[in-house]
Formats: sequence, C-alpha cells, structure tokens
Amino acid sequence: MEITPAALEWRDAYKLLVGSILPRPIAFVSTMDERGTANAAPFSFFTAICADPMLICFSPMRRGTDGAKKDTLVNIESNGQFVINIVSESMAQQMNDCAIEFALDIDEMDEAGLTKEASVCVRVPRIRESLVHLECELHQVLHFGNKPGAGSLVIGKVVHVHVKDELFDNGRIDTEKLQPIGRMAGNSFTDPLGKMFEMIRKTEKR
Repeated sequence: MEITPAALEWRDAYKLLVGSILPRPIAFVSTMDERGTANAAPFSFFTAICADPMLICFSPMRRGTDGAKKDTLVNIESNGQFVINIVSESMAQQMNDCAIEFALDIDEMDEAGLTKEASVCVRVPRIRESLVHLECELHQVLHFGNKPGAGSLVIGKVVHVHVKDELFDNGRIDTEKLQPIGRMAGNSFTDPLGKMFEMIRKTEKR
C-alpha cells in the first residue's frame, strides 16, 4: 500500500500516525487558567528533546470540531507554565477520564478524583498520584495551522523534577516501580510488560 498524505482527510492521516508510532509515552499535562482553575489533560504526542538545557515537548492538536485551541494550550500561552505528570498504571483510569472535553469552568482534577499538590518552582499544581513530575516553563511554541487536524509544538524547559523517593536509586528512576503505561491506537494502551489493555474514552461534556 502506497499512501500520499496530502490526499487524505485529516482523520485518516491521524489514524496512520497513531497506528504506526507505537507505543507512545503519555504527557499528563496540568495547567491553570487565569482564574486559578486547574486543568489536566493527556497527550501522547510527547518526547524529550535534550538534556542541557533540559527540554521536553508535546503536541496538542486543534479541536476536531472547529479547529479551536485546546484549554491546555490556551493556559500555557497565558501564563507560560505547566507540569508533565508521568502516568503510572495505577492512575490510568483517572488519566483517561481527563481526556473528556470538559467545560472551561470545570476542574478536571476534581472530576477525576485526583489530588492537587503544590509545585516547587511553578504556580501550576502537580498531580500527587503521579510518581514523577516535570515542572516546566514555556520555552517556545510553534503553530502549524488553525483548522481541525492542525496542531502546535509546545517546548518546555524543565525547571524542577520531583521523583518519589522509593523510585530513585543512584541517579536513576526504577522503571519497574514507576510502572509507566503507553498509548497505542484507538482505545488501546500497553502496560509496563507490553501487555495491551483497553480503556474506553468517555465523551460527555459538562
């Protein structure tokens, strides 16, 4: 099968991306709006860039309905701060619940039963249930279109790292204790041993 991306509708191009780039780590991003309402949302277009300076990036796509920016991106552009909360298997369902497109005035952390914890270097709260937090200040954001299927590249400078004591051993993080999950295609995820499992994403808005 030979495919020309330019000839595809964006949803079909998206399926090719998420079906071939596997598994993908999940950036569970916490932000805060101008009123102080917390937001938490997962993004699986996520990776590290370099160690010095310590830079990470993730890519929030535009909304599939109207091409509007997602709340996470709006908040980051507003105050320049966010936290990447690494997703362990124990908090997988709560992470998935935060994928719902909630109304602007809804606190996703409260809705999902997650616990806010004060960060050290940024005003945005981190998620206590996560075992590793990367507190970030916005380094750069690049936009690639403003229609459904378009997206942005958010580059963050990590200004503080928090790792639960039981995971940290001689400067390294114990992967077996972290138990990170990865995103596959559709509703599928993978556990730390590579076994796939499914979580249906809720769709109701509140």
